[in-house]
Amino acid sequence: MRWNQTGLSNGSQQTSVKVLPKPIEMYVFIDPLCPECWSLNPYLKKLTLEYGRFFTLIPIISSVFVSSSKRHKRSTYYSDRNDGKFKRPIPVTCPWIVPLAVKAAEIQGKRAGKTFLRKLQQKLFWHHVDVTEESKLYEIAKEAKLDVEEFKEDLYSASAKKAYQCDLKLMQEMEIEHLPTIVFINHFSDEQGIKITGIYPYEVYEHVLQETLQKIPIPSEKPPLEDYFKKYEVVGMEEISFVYDWSRGKTEKELKKLQFQQKVKQINFSLWEYIY
Repeated sequence: MRWNQTGLSNGSQQTSVKVLPKPIEMYVFIDPLCPECWSLNPYLKKLTLEYGRFFTLIPIISSVFVSSSKRHKRSTYYSDRNDGKFKRPIPVTCPWIVPLAVKAAEIQGKRAGKTFLRKLQQKLFWHHVDVTEESKLYEIAKEAKLDVEEFKEDLYSASAKKAYQCDLKLMQEMEIEHLPTIVFINHFSDEQGIKITGIYPYEVYEHVLQETLQKIPIPSEKPPLEDYFKKYEVVGMEEISFVYDWSRGKTEKELKKLQFQQKVKQINFSLWEYIY
């Protein structure tokens, strides 16, 4: 589906003339508590590794739990638990607090916000922790190396609420009805942006990026696996196979190499963690 960029109002469009901006802005609309949105992450990581020099990824936090009538009801999500099937229930008490928490983290910087979001989703989907409890949010903020005291002050602040309202407004402007949704926009072209909703094979995202970019770019060479671990810290075996286009046997071999060098350790049958 195509989307006309006329009327888009987002501060990220304003770029200093002294800096050459990337041609594509990729707006990724997600609900942090949604398993399908979580399963989109490997696709985004692979796109960033191969074509990140062409686009800026902008996560937009959009929750289905925005009405006050649902704020105090216990909700149930279902995790894939790394096997591709949404089976196991996840306890979530106050889902409305999560978007505010992500926005509070972003006040300390976009990178801080992304790190906080990633660790929050890991706690939820890998460890089945109720991340809507304030104490758990503070723990996640600490793990993300945020200023925890500042995070506590910002959690219910007017700034966090306003930032979240801006995301909801952008969601409305772009007519986003389902999550996850990605909108590709080339600000150096008069062509309309392209909207894609749901999860598709990786080649579909490549094709949409190429169409938006109006050329076929050469993928960047992927970094050594150790560098990937340094950036993401905890990684699943299936994700590595997907991102690096390796067989399971090849992935196990490369992980064993790093394990022998005492650079990574195995957490469970699927997850591996970087050793600092």
